[in-house]
Amino acid sequence: MKLRRVRTGSDLHVELLAPQGWVAVSTAIARLAPPPGDAAVRWGTDIVTLLGAPADARDAIAVAARDIDPEPTRVADVMIPFAPRSYRDFMLFEAHAINAARGFAHRFMPRTAPIVRAYEKVTGTTFPKLKPHALWYRQPIYYMGNHLAFVTDADDVMMPSYTGALDYELELGFLLAHPLVDARPEAAEAAIGGFVVLNDFSARDVQLAEMASGFGPQKAKHFCNAISKVVVTTDEILQRWRDLKGHVRLNGEIVAEPATAGARWSLGEVLAHASRCEPLQPGEFFGSGTLPGGSGIETGHLLATGDSIEIGIEGIGTLTNRIVAGGGT
Repeated sequence: MKLRRVRTGSDLHVELLAPQGWVAVSTAIARLAPPPGDAAVRWGTDIVTLLGAPADARDAIAVAARDIDPEPTRVADVMIPFAPRSYRDFMLFEAHAINAARGFAHRFMPRTAPIVRAYEKVTGTTFPKLKPHALWYRQPIYYMGNHLAFVTDADDVMMPSYTGALDYELELGFLLAHPLVDARPEAAEAAIGGFVVLNDFSARDVQLAEMASGFGPQKAKHFCNAISKVVVTTDEILQRWRDLKGHVRLNGEIVAEPATAGARWSLGEVLAHASRCEPLQPGEFFGSGTLPGGSGIETGHLLATGDSIEIGIEGIGTLTNRIVAGGGT
């Protein structure tokens, strides 16, 4: 099931994609017999609540929607699909970590980069310090981002005034539909409600200094993130999430074709770790970490004012943002 959130005047409602087009969930609910009850009213206005509804109820809604005329919705009325209750971003891909570290050395460490190149050429192996920290191999790692700084497809992204190295990061985003605490991986995976395309924008020059401080990223990450407008439910993605192909298109040209293969941990394992002695609630949002090749620091394609960056993952959708000049000092 594909879902989106639409505002028409003062009305806010959820639509699902039926074979004939986008249909209001509330209209489909009204066709059900017997009616599902008062609680179902929120299913028609809030994607997170709908994702937490019983699976058989969602199936019935989808069936009812097949006999309803599609909504005459303007593209401009389609909103960001949900407001994240929190945001945690994992790092699941070793290849990205290594490639990004190599890119950091090449761009910001002129004395170190030749040593790295020479070592790897002579030995045919990865320079040891490019690899993730030892903790990464023992447990999932993540940082907490700014859940209040999300935009969606077609929104402009302001270039922070304090960076000269703005980057994009193509990630798989996933959303909780059910609460968790001390969950096992199987239960944690079952609590996922849906998937979006995520762009975790990064100020790479600022990130380098912040990470060297011993703390996680701050101004390097907290200014903006973007998610696609359509949420795709788990029945379409979860069983094949490790086998999805993606793309990055900069100013209309393909610059990378990343994929989700090679994740060290399952989504259930990372959520189980996050829920250890810590309650998680519906609406909390998570990122997979950057797909290998899915960032400019890896490929040499950092962003400039005026650039248009499009990222996408098959079966989920695309996400396009234009970089504009920002304010501040």
